[in-house]
Amino acid sequence: MLNKKLYVVLAMLAVILFACSKQAPEISITDNWVRATAEGQDVGAAYMTITSASDTSLIKVESSASDSVEIHSMSMENGVMKMRMLEQLDLKSNSPNKLAPGGFHLMLFDLKSPLKAGETVSFTLHFKNKGGKENLATINSPILAEQP
Repeated sequence: MLNKKLYVVLAMLAVILFACSKQAPEISITDNWVRATAEGQDVGAAYMTITSASDTSLIKVESSASDSVEIHSMSMENGVMKMRMLEQLDLKSNSPNKLAPGGFHLMLFDLKSPLKAGETVSFTLHFKNKGGKENLATINSPILAEQP
């Protein structure tokens, strides 16, 4: 009889824990890398592919390598390449969002030191879903001398 009661209690506990747990939307970050800089250069760029399981937005990025990170877009207008800072980058569910040279990317301002090939940079990416819930993703990106 005691074993049966124990199983019932454990089953109820499992149901309660499952009901209380809230899984963060799955964010997948792949192909991440940072371009190496020249001595004295105080601005860098980072690239990656972000895929979210649900509609969400990248709202802020922090980095170990710089004091400020901005989300940027690049577009061609009348034969001139224009770069714009974005307040956020909207991500459609299950649609890879490629941050790459010549398109969306992250700009690292006020670098703490040159970005040297072979080293890594840590990033914390802040996301906000349609319901206003914020989630974080932390990654380490290799610094490369040229685009992979």
